[in-house]
Amino acid sequence: MSVHFRVTKVEHVGIRVSDPEESVRFYQLLGFKEVVHLPDHQACELTNTDGITVNLIFNGEAHNPKIYNPLQDAQPKRPGITHIAFVIDSMPQFLEFCASNNIAITEGPIRIGERRVACFIRDPDGVVLEFNALNTQ
Repeated sequence: MSVHFRVTKVEHVGIRVSDPEESVRFYQLLGFKEVVHLPDHQACELTNTDGITVNLIFNGEAHNPKIYNPLQDAQPKRPGITHIAFVIDSMPQFLEFCASNNIAITEGPIRIGERRVACFIRDPDGVVLEFNALNTQ
């Protein structure tokens, strides 16, 4: 079976959140700016200066503890998207940013393979965010 189309890029990532204001503030802190508010869909889109877009969906049910992520933390391990990975230009600056903004690093920085050093944090609802400094040589 041949494919007659190409997937050219990811347009956005949808993230269901339980507290819209807290989540918008968190992603704004990471450099995203709200560009579209979608009240009919209980959502908004935030984009950073490099064109990466996240779509926050405001119908998540709050859970306790807030950082519990059923796809990452529960047994059995169910299928699904476990995290979002971003590329950053400086791991030292990212670590400094996390420290100065009281953002807990849940893992890393660690080397993964030959080309990446990764560091993991979680958003207010426990969604795992991976930040990678890539060795492109």
